[in-house]
Amino acid sequence: MPDSRDVQAAVDALAAELSCPVLVEDPAHQPLWWSGSDPGDEVRLRSILQRTVAPEAAAMVRRLRLDRATAAVRTPEVPEVAMRERWCVPLRAGGEHVGYLWVVDPEGRVGADRLPVLEECADLASTVLGATRTGSADRERRRAGLVDRLLHGPDEDAARELAELERLPYDVRVVVRESHGGSGWLLPHRMSGQAWSARSAPAPSGPALPLAELSEALRRALCVRRALAAGALLAAPVWDALGAWRLVVDAPAGLAAADVHPGAAVLAARRRPDLLETARAMLDHGGDVNAASALLHVHRTTLYYRLDRIRDLIGVDLREGHGRTELHLALWLDAYARTTPDD
Repeated sequence: MPDSRDVQAAVDALAAELSCPVLVEDPAHQPLWWSGSDPGDEVRLRSILQRTVAPEAAAMVRRLRLDRATAAVRTPEVPEVAMRERWCVPLRAGGEHVGYLWVVDPEGRVGADRLPVLEECADLASTVLGATRTGSADRERRRAGLVDRLLHGPDEDAARELAELERLPYDVRVVVRESHGGSGWLLPHRMSGQAWSARSAPAPSGPALPLAELSEALRRALCVRRALAAGALLAAPVWDALGAWRLVVDAPAGLAAADVHPGAAVLAARRRPDLLETARAMLDHGGDVNAASALLHVHRTTLYYRLDRIRDLIGVDLREGHGRTELHLALWLDAYARTTPDD
């Protein structure tokens, strides 16, 4: 099976035979292989050294629809960017466009009778690029399968295979963060699994876990997300800062807020949320009336009126007395239950 070295040798041989610079690019005009003896022109040099393409040159490629061409095309000069005349052979593999082969030829050295040697080099490059794309697709499918296995629970075998596939240490530890399209394994609910290092920033999932426990790392990160959506006041948005919220996120699935304190259900059932919000503000701030009134943007007189209403409705005086701890946890449970992993 030919590889990248074979394509480079063919490009060098073609350039020597034609006495013209040769360049092979991917569909985004990133250089892959090129001959090194002659810079050709500014556009070719810019592609190789700066890995960018002049907008005028890209416009010419689009105008001529070179990505759809089925044979060699001689392209015109683009004087605005010092792009000289050249031949372009689009590269195809499996019916897909995978790149371009360019031969800079302003003097017309390459006639129609020489096009077969261009196409021969283009065929070799297409074969190698096609195999690379197929290999990449197979690798992506294998990675996705292994990640899926890990998301169904601890799996030492899947962890070992994924570490080997990604060329990571067998004992790699992982964290889970919000996905921003960067590196890592794409996980459900817009999250990303990433290999941990000593330089890694704190992650929502907390301390790094073995790769085999990726599902637990994801659960922890989602719990933190839901707790924040439920109004948790955390020192940092990470698992190990949850504190008493661990009692909420790890509560049995069948435990309802009303089981902890029936007053939570009474406040949640009211048409207006003002009393529920007041109870949360008072309890979250340790009964500090000034802090609660500032948070709610109400006068202290209004706050005292609401506290009296809460006491009359559910029998709990939020300024003193029994039941505040149970009500506080119940309100947290109620708020957490109203969130989803995508909040």
